[in-house]
Amino acid sequence: MERIFFNAHSGLRYLVLLAGVLAIAYFAFGLATKRPFDKGGRILGASFAGLLHLQVLLGILVLVTRFYYPALIGHIVMMVAAAGVSQALISVNRRKAQPGYGLPLAGVGLAVLFIIGGIMAIGRGVFTSTAM
Repeated sequence: MERIFFNAHSGLRYLVLLAGVLAIAYFAFGLATKRPFDKGGRILGASFAGLLHLQVLLGILVLVTRFYYPALIGHIVMMVAAAGVSQALISVNRRKAQPGYGLPLAGVGLAVLFIIGGIMAIGRGVFTSTAM
């Protein structure tokens, strides 16, 4: 059972990073062209945040079913920070009278940086499954 959670957590990372890159590109384009915030932005932001929350949930399942080692502290802190900052900035933007692309861009951009740092905290490369 532990292997299933670990493989799901490890594989979902690519989908989370892909959603992050797509969201960053979409939000940056929207900001650069000064378009009004639209349904596509809401969908991309919610998709990224949802995938990231699923990743955190799978990470918790991995944590309770596998061996713990000290490097996981940095990984956990960075991943929780990624989920928190993305959710906070996307939610604040959604509640604004005139939502824009700046807050979601900052939220997703910071989250992707935290994700990369969290992956590196456990000695792995962003696109590798083995230690660097």
